[in-house]
Amino acid sequence: MKKSKALVISAVLGIIYSIYLVSYFGGTIFGAGSGVEAVGGAIATALVTPHMICIVLATIFNTLGAFLNKSGFALTGAILYCVGGVVFIMYIFFVIPMIVLSFVGYGKVKKCHSN
Repeated sequence: MKKSKALVISAVLGIIYSIYLVSYFGGTIFGAGSGVEAVGGAIATALVTPHMICIVLATIFNTLGAFLNKSGFALTGAILYCVGGVVFIMYIFFVIPMIVLSFVGYGKVKKCHSN
């Protein structure tokens, strides 16, 4: 079975971005030196948490869609990337490549299954 290259690339980018988000914002809480830094890190993490959750879930669905060739998973991942971008609009530029690649990959998987 042929894999969608766009979905695989999107999944890899999603995994890298998810690891970055979790390590960076997890490190702001645990790596804080003073109480003020810890409070600032906690507030930043609280603001970004919905974005993080959407992106991690999108990455999971995107990866499943890429490796199982399931268009439903690919579409769910693409939609969750869009929601994650809208939830924290300041980081949407990091998510746009995954959004585009996911929708392109969804179209390719859907086309392969219809033939």
